[in-house]
Amino acid sequence: MTARRRKRKLKVPQIKRPPTKNLAPGTVSYTGKKESLVTKLEIIDYSKDHYKRIDSENIEDAFGFESSQHITWINVNGLNNTAEIERLGNYYNLHPLIQEDIVTTNQRPKMDEYEDYLFIVFKMLFYKDDGEFVNEHVSMVMGKDYVTTFQEADGDVFDELRDRLETAKGRIRNAGADYLMFAILDAVVDNYFSVIETLSAKIEMLEDQLFEDKIDEDITEDIQDLKKEILRIRRAILPLREVINRIEKSNTSLMDERTQNYIRDLYDHIIQVSESVEIYREMIWGLMDMYMTTISNKMNEVMKVLTIMASIFIPLTFMAGIYGMNFEYMPELQWKYGYFYLWGAMILVFFGLLYYFKRKKWL
Repeated sequence: MTARRRKRKLKVPQIKRPPTKNLAPGTVSYTGKKESLVTKLEIIDYSKDHYKRIDSENIEDAFGFESSQHITWINVNGLNNTAEIERLGNYYNLHPLIQEDIVTTNQRPKMDEYEDYLFIVFKMLFYKDDGEFVNEHVSMVMGKDYVTTFQEADGDVFDELRDRLETAKGRIRNAGADYLMFAILDAVVDNYFSVIETLSAKIEMLEDQLFEDKIDEDITEDIQDLKKEILRIRRAILPLREVINRIEKSNTSLMDERTQNYIRDLYDHIIQVSESVEIYREMIWGLMDMYMTTISNKMNEVMKVLTIMASIFIPLTFMAGIYGMNFEYMPELQWKYGYFYLWGAMILVFFGLLYYFKRKKWL
């Protein structure tokens, strides 16, 4: 009778996950963790000879700009007040699925094309002053003469863009909403380069520690943190490359042909960033191998020293064991200077082996 093998079941660790909400499609339900108490609005209405900025906490202040003769940028900070987001979305006739994606922070970067507007989801990446890595969900709606962006919280990478709008630098005040959309994406992608440079500096610092044999106790945690960061960066950048490619090839009437040229240049930038991400990803994965190799080399050095010491004392122990036996007839025991002879032979063996190991460059 054959014995039945008991299959060993791998225990799955318990992972704390937020409760799954089986809601109807189009339900506006915030899934992030940044609970802002108030939804803040930043409205910039501009043209070649006109500039006006409004900071408000009243969602109704964003109404009425669809009939403006100027270009309007409405920046919404705070997504947890879903009722306010829904009011704004309904006013501008945004599809319910679009409103749902705006507050779904784990949404993959994508682009949806509708008759009257484009909807784009992307991730804004940056490092805070304290070194904390931020991966923020941002949505953007571009209409004929307006752009609306939705952020989770205060703090972004658009300060230089705001300055250009206020001081009329460049061609942005002379262009339409499609160029504003490009400028926002360009600011995000340009900041990706800063993130990559910071990541590169971290990798170089860890490599220097490994090569200079200055390994901290927490270096494995630092490597694991870098792995997590590069994976989050990769998940944000690679899909955005597809999004920008789709925008470049789009035939929508909302975009001017001249803006397409800028989008094409932006696509080149995102390709460059994604290639750098892949390179640094391989380097980070190699850091752990380098660390294990360094630890293994240290262990080999210790084992080599111990092996050499053991090899030296083995013949000495053998000689001491021979003359430590209690046989009655051992001729050498009767020698007057036998003790000193034995010591001399042991010293000669000791230094002879040291010379041999030095010559072999084992020491």
